[in-house]
Amino acid sequence: ESVPFAIKKCQSAGIKVIMVTGDQPPTAAAIAKQIGIITMKTNEDLKEEGFDAAEALERAKAIVIHGDMIVKAYEDGEEEGDRTLDRWCQKKQIVFARTTPAQKLLIVKANQRLGAIVGVTGDGVNDSPAIKQGDIGISMGISGSDVTKDAADMILLNDDFGSIVDGVEEGRKIFDNLKKTIVYLLTSNMTEIWPFIALVIIQIPLPLSNIFMLIIASVPTSIPPFPSPTKKQ
Repeated sequence: ESVPFAIKKCQSAGIKVIMVTGDQPPTAAAIAKQIGIITMKTNEDLKEEGFDAAEALERAKAIVIHGDMIVKAYEDGEEEGDRTLDRWCQKKQIVFARTTPAQKLLIVKANQRLGAIVGVTGDGVNDSPAIKQGDIGISMGISGSDVTKDAADMILLNDDFGSIVDGVEEGRKIFDNLKKTIVYLLTSNMTEIWPFIALVIIQIPLPLSNIFMLIIASVPTSIPPFPSPTKKQ
């Protein structure tokens, strides 16, 4: 029940969610539409409207790719297959159906070639190569296999996709607070370090004693940063 909300939250945060499954394309597309991964007409919908397969694939912003299409793309060589897969992965909404473990691995590599930081979730043994390849591999703690857990960087104890979204949200908050703290410390301490630089280089005496300089450097600058970690984003 929480998955559609989590998917929507991911999309609003600029996170692209791609479904990669072993199910048949109609089943995968129906589930993807139900949870919000696909909200536009797919290449399969355009084919029903009379477009041929190639034109439908080119026109559609949401695509459903059968594993056999990946096999066919690589028949002309690895380089050509990579180019085709990269082109598919640039679509806005994507579902890969009837995929093998090797194809899942290729999909992860394609997104990494495009410069994406890829998180891979899964619970089966066949997901472990892709989970291992991802920038962060996430395994299900309850339904996940031991092999998948060993390959993963993170294990979801409650098997809830929404927990990933919460983790990303908290991580971004921490990273944002770190940047603010670093900028604050640099700007505040630069004015305090110049007297010491002047003392060392051109022998200008310090205007205050060392104790007073330490008090000025530590006490006034230690209080303002405290609200930053607790600030709501």
